[in-house]
Amino acid sequence: MRRIAPGALMDAELPARENRVKTPTGAMPLSAIEAIALDTETTGLDPATARIIEFGSLHVSRGLIVEDAAVDFLINPAMAIPPVSTGVHGIRDEDVSGALPFAKVYPRILGLIGARVVIGHNIGFDLAILEAEAKRNALQWKRPRFLCVRMLGTLAAPGIASHSLDAMAGWLGIDVKNRHRALGDAEVAARIFIGLIPKLRQIGITTLAEAERALLRLSPQLQSQENSGWSVSLEPPTAGRNATSRIDSASYRHTIGEVMAHPVCVVASEMPLKAALDLMVQRAISSVFVADIPEPGQPVAAYGILTERDVMRRISLDGPAAFGAPVSEIASRPIETIRENAFVYRAIGRMARLRYRHLGVRDDKGMLTGIVSARDLLKVRAGAALVLDDGIETAQNHEELAAAWATLPAVVNSLLSDEVDARIVCRIVSEEIRSMTRRAAALAVRRMEDSGRGVPPCRYSVLVLGSGGRGESMLVPDQDNAIVFEAGEAGGTVDAWFAEMAGHMSDMLDKAGIPYCKGGVMAKNPQWRGSLDEWQERIKGWVEKSRPEDLLNVDIFFDAIPVQGDYALGQEIFDLGYSAGHANATFAKLMGENVSTIGSALTLFGGFKTEGNRLDLKKHVLFPVSAMARALSIRHDVRQRSTRDRLDGLGEIGSTQDMAALADVHRLGLELVLAQQSADIEAGLRPGTLVEVDSLPRERKGDLREGLKRIQVIPELMRNMMFAEKE
Repeated sequence: MRRIAPGALMDAELPARENRVKTPTGAMPLSAIEAIALDTETTGLDPATARIIEFGSLHVSRGLIVEDAAVDFLINPAMAIPPVSTGVHGIRDEDVSGALPFAKVYPRILGLIGARVVIGHNIGFDLAILEAEAKRNALQWKRPRFLCVRMLGTLAAPGIASHSLDAMAGWLGIDVKNRHRALGDAEVAARIFIGLIPKLRQIGITTLAEAERALLRLSPQLQSQENSGWSVSLEPPTAGRNATSRIDSASYRHTIGEVMAHPVCVVASEMPLKAALDLMVQRAISSVFVADIPEPGQPVAAYGILTERDVMRRISLDGPAAFGAPVSEIASRPIETIRENAFVYRAIGRMARLRYRHLGVRDDKGMLTGIVSARDLLKVRAGAALVLDDGIETAQNHEELAAAWATLPAVVNSLLSDEVDARIVCRIVSEEIRSMTRRAAALAVRRMEDSGRGVPPCRYSVLVLGSGGRGESMLVPDQDNAIVFEAGEAGGTVDAWFAEMAGHMSDMLDKAGIPYCKGGVMAKNPQWRGSLDEWQERIKGWVEKSRPEDLLNVDIFFDAIPVQGDYALGQEIFDLGYSAGHANATFAKLMGENVSTIGSALTLFGGFKTEGNRLDLKKHVLFPVSAMARALSIRHDVRQRSTRDRLDGLGEIGSTQDMAALADVHRLGLELVLAQQSADIEAGLRPGTLVEVDSLPRERKGDLREGLKRIQVIPELMRNMMFAEKE
């Protein structure tokens, strides 16, 4: 920790340094927030008359103290320090005589706070006296978001005798140093805050907004502090859409497959550089792929890439001799790729992170299908903020994953405000879930290697199931994942390796904000992990079952998409499932039994059957439509994942008008639930699939009422189409 000596804060140092910390949102997990722990030492305890004589702070970033960002400086109060105050903190008049006055250091204090959440013990007092000092000096003051660790401790440990700084430090096993000095007390408060995070999580307080709302329950304490003039009043987090800067919605509307160049140009590894360069000029392209077999459609590992920059570097190094070199010596390997169904924003973020101008494009099987360049992406960029960058791919721990995940609600709000189709928004959320799972899996593999458990023992694929696989995830997901590996017996050494790896993956996702699946659909559990042969037997067993209750959770397997490892292996098991299900009409019929009858969400007179003014749209809209589409797509081998694509495919078999109508109802349900979830998250409320009907505009209520009527056609459609033949 560093102390700034009296008088060392010269005017040139005072302007706040550039602050790149993003404005915190209510959705940000406590473990991921950027915070500043601060404390002040003063001439007295009455904010109306006391003066600040010492300011100390340090930064807390994603659950860790930033050691080199600690600051401590004295302030000249322009008044005598009472002996009783000196008796507490030991600061005398002569200590502050050469220090700068508050008005001179105030810009520095504001710069240190920036957009960070302020934390401290009895932080209301410090904020109150900062506000009073600002007003006294005719300076502007805006109260930041803040959390009091004493009150958080009251929530996390109501049974301990005292929540004083010393008592809480002792309870958490934290050493106390430099007590009653600003930096010392700020550091203890920071360490207490970090220690409270897992304990708050145990009682359901995980995000900033949830903590703020929970503190409202401590109204007697808050009132007592307000009566003392402390700045502790809290308003309930707003249950409305977040304010966020306009984002580049075009980059969220278009997929890579829409802008990529294809088919790709592939040259043989032995081709001389001059011949490859001539080909690039002839075709007006800035790169070519290089492979031993010069054909597209191979696994991405078969290729290198030769770009204009590679050519210039080689010519600069070797001169004219470079033209005779084979391109295999110059091409870059391995190539960086992106899924063709990923959105443009993801490619922009990845190119910026890697400083690349080209990315290979792969399909769900991991085969090269195209290339996208920075020039291609410029065609769709609107120039506004992206918000979602490539942070998930660079995350090194669950805190960094959590920070990236927490930006989603604001993005969802902005996209819905920009009238982006809710189905596209859900695809974006699903892409983020897949990316989170992919990165958590990669970090889990690294942990296995670092702990001496070795590399993966064979080929494997991690799959995301359910809504994440369908591309219909919203802001309250849980983990639905599976692992297929090439070979190995259940309970054997290979299976044990993947069980341990899957456990690390699930733990990381849970801490990052994607909780464990309550139904146990996770690869760490044996029934969702196994060899290719075991999965084949498992699928065979499903198909031969004769009762719906025997097929609990089986349906979401048919939404599976590979996200990490060997993509082709994951796609193979998905295709095996569809083929087996399609071949057995009874199985498909059983899959649709859960929507063979549907209760109405409307009263006899057309009102909504709400509970506490909320209607469960998952129960009454989303589940019936997606379950029907899944069952019929298995029956007719419409090998698609999303409900929309399945309905489109089923419309070619029959009931085109009904399928289109159900697609519209499904879209409306997604839109209403997404908007409600985002608002609830920012307000610190526990989000779900219940929508406040009374708060909907009149037109939207009418749309929902008509949609709920259309849903009633599903049982009849199931009966009519289960055994219909394609015309």
